[in-house]
Amino acid sequence: MARRYGGKFSPDPDSTEVEAPETRPLEASFRGRAPARYAARINILFLLPLLILPTAFFRPVSEMITDLSGGALLLLAAWLLRDGVRAEDAYHERKVARRPAIPRKIFASVLTGAGVGLLIFGGQWTVLNAGLVGGLATVLHLFAFGIDPLKNKGMAGVDRMRSARIARKVEAAEAMLEAMHAAIRRTGDRQLVSRVEAFQSTAREMFRTVEEDPRDLTQARRYLTVYLQGARDATIKYADLHGTARDPSARADYLALLNDLETNFAARTQKMLLSDRGDLDVEIEVLRDRLNRDNLHIDIQKDDRT
Repeated sequence: MARRYGGKFSPDPDSTEVEAPETRPLEASFRGRAPARYAARINILFLLPLLILPTAFFRPVSEMITDLSGGALLLLAAWLLRDGVRAEDAYHERKVARRPAIPRKIFASVLTGAGVGLLIFGGQWTVLNAGLVGGLATVLHLFAFGIDPLKNKGMAGVDRMRSARIARKVEAAEAMLEAMHAAIRRTGDRQLVSRVEAFQSTAREMFRTVEEDPRDLTQARRYLTVYLQGARDATIKYADLHGTARDPSARADYLALLNDLETNFAARTQKMLLSDRGDLDVEIEVLRDRLNRDNLHIDIQKDDRT
């Protein structure tokens, strides 16, 4: 049976078609993000231990266990290295950050040396030779990938408690953003994934603003906690609903939520920046008044207040 066409531009006013909200043009999902470092090298480190499997099972039991243990250590080292590089990138991206709690890259280097040493020892080499080769592998790994950040960043000369509080708030907010991204990726909807990534970029601009001026934390606290937690929960619920029943109206509502969140976060960030400029103007006026009272007259043009 034929069905009459209806939609946004249909002349039929009784059309019940669900309309998606107007959205701004999508930007590249990698806006503001740096390319992943060492991605190819880390992938190779994941693949190399697998070359042990074809021969390990055709060797004596003791040698097989030694080889498989060495391969397992190498896989664990590659996994730690990947997480360590990601943690280091996040550390360098932020203005205020605490050093990683676990030095993953250093542990990865040690495990790489241990894994290589076991493989050498399993090949009927002596313990001394295996130890020397394993130590060399550790040094080369450290030289190739470096070590983890070992000190806090952006906390010198600032109230330690306030800096630690900001770092905790930003870390918790980043965790909620990552949970949103992981949930929306389960839907397989590339447009929604791009929209969530665009919202992440907008939210991180607020994070950087708060890190540059800790006084902005008071204005942004609700955004970093209540709003982000609500966005995360809504994303998880939508992803669960999408897995059972694909409701166009739910998708439209979720897109509208993302648009509202991004607009509000951007507006709050801009307001914080304007507030900072206002504080600067007040400080300049106070300084000028003090100098004028001391008969040191100065003339600061408003156009020169940069």
